[in-house]
Amino acid sequence: MRFTNEDILRIAMEQSAVDANCRAEDLMRTENVVVLSAAAPGARKYLSLPFDCNLISYGNNIVASVSERCRAAVTDYIGRFPAEHCFETPNLHVLNDALQRDGLRICFMAEYFLPDLGQLRPLECPYTVKLLHPEDFAPLYVSAWSNALCEKRRELDILGVGAYDGGRLVGLAGCSADCEGMWQIGVDVLPAYRRQGVASALTSRLALAILERGKVPFYCAAWSNIRSVRNAIRSGFRPAWVELTAKSASFVEEMNRK
Repeated sequence: MRFTNEDILRIAMEQSAVDANCRAEDLMRTENVVVLSAAAPGARKYLSLPFDCNLISYGNNIVASVSERCRAAVTDYIGRFPAEHCFETPNLHVLNDALQRDGLRICFMAEYFLPDLGQLRPLECPYTVKLLHPEDFAPLYVSAWSNALCEKRRELDILGVGAYDGGRLVGLAGCSADCEGMWQIGVDVLPAYRRQGVASALTSRLALAILERGKVPFYCAAWSNIRSVRNAIRSGFRPAWVELTAKSASFVEEMNRK
């Protein structure tokens, strides 16, 4: 299947609509939209649905997918501030304070990237590059490759690209089939092999391999993870949307203990 940038953005918005229990056109409105969250068979497999509070913005507005108990607080919050400021402090303290009354706290904040077909190309790697498949992953579920592969969801790890120095794996980009039409890329490079273009070479090549299989690659990074964001940009990806998710206070506390 041949894609255009417009196709890729449309597919991403359609997937976000499934995840949020809204319509794809809601993500393109100028006014904010609040919907009740619901479980959906086609949602990204790692999501815990329904949401209590999940905010999505493709830069036009905010779509808030919420539980009934959070509807009033979230509606008030996204109505008070411009969309871009709703995802940052100091405004976020207002939302967090309101959610804490229901035992919730802001937990996940991330930026998502989609490939720009005008920029995406296979970048050069100073090491031997090899395409990998699920049967190659069995010995690789270790901490060194925890961004590229997910031990808890091994069945979703579907394709990878490895960089080898002799017979040693020194970099790995892997993708998980998180939903029917989109595969998410993660990448790891051993510390001694960083800053040599390995991550961007592997990411760009894996993205092209995903597109060849008729799927849309996407990439996620925290705003503060400058190294990861730079890799996305070098690899031919561009910012597409942002998300913010609240979870129970106990869930947040458990994550902070890890």
